[in-house]
Amino acid sequence: MGPGLMGQLVEMDAEDRDAHQDCIRCHAPLAEQADALAAAIADSGRRPPGHASARALHEEGLVCAACHVRAHQRFGPPRRDGSAPDAAARPALPHNGFTASPAFEDSRFCAACHQFEPDGFTLAGKLLENTYEEWKGSRHAREGRTCQSCHMPERRHLWRGIHDRQATRAALTIEAQPPRIAEGKVAARLRIRNTGAGHHFPTYVTPRAVAEIWQEDAAGSALASTRAELVLQRQVPLDLSREISDTRIPADGEALLDYARARHPRAAVLRLRLRIEPDAFYADLYRSLLEEDGAGRGRAMIRAALGRAEASAFVAWEARKPLPAP
Repeated sequence: MGPGLMGQLVEMDAEDRDAHQDCIRCHAPLAEQADALAAAIADSGRRPPGHASARALHEEGLVCAACHVRAHQRFGPPRRDGSAPDAAARPALPHNGFTASPAFEDSRFCAACHQFEPDGFTLAGKLLENTYEEWKGSRHAREGRTCQSCHMPERRHLWRGIHDRQATRAALTIEAQPPRIAEGKVAARLRIRNTGAGHHFPTYVTPRAVAEIWQEDAAGSALASTRAELVLQRQVPLDLSREISDTRIPADGEALLDYARARHPRAAVLRLRLRIEPDAFYADLYRSLLEEDGAGRGRAMIRAALGRAEASAFVAWEARKPLPAP
């Protein structure tokens, strides 16, 4: 529940709770959070610029209670040995103990927010959010590897994904063939295989992964007109009106970037890289809102969100391959 979402919500009607729910049913799902958001939107028009207030409940986003509390009762997975607190022991435990449920170890638990219903929003005949179904059709599902096994290893509440370099690298097997020189051209191949993610890489429309190859001189400077790239992304316009392209890698699939460029006279090294932009779509959206003055009261938050989105990019893998002497 960061500034990018809040910067858009603050422009909504405070009483239009159905519109709020389109966003917060996953980002801040508690009824108390819906009340706090409505109050904050109503109050935002009266606060002077720069006014600071205590962090409200809706700004906490996905809190513990969203997953672990139902009807004022605490729930969680069975202990590692399969046991759960008995009724006699509960009064002595924090929160009066908990009720064990196997749902916490089932991928369907994650589908509530990471899978649109069959009649949900689609582009090119594909649901906009389809992560659970991607997993369901993968080898990982058949082998019993749940969402939690990767994103919550050893029950740790990490939820690492495309924003995390280590998690991203664990999802991929990347191979680079040694460059060859033939008829004055540099030839190479970069193979990216989705061996570790139990869904498409990347799974949603917001991230972009870019495979790149270019030539460098002995000092490490990129040489003009030698760059080739392959974008891995489900590309859609900001208004979500259509699907432009879908070059994502399915589970156990692969993508190839074949390189063939004339050798630059000063070329000494071939550089290969996989760059990740986890918030590419958001960054484009925030730029558009700021450029078109569509941010309104949320302008400061949108500007902060753009900075975060741009700063989230990282290099997941890179290699430098010396070129044979001319």
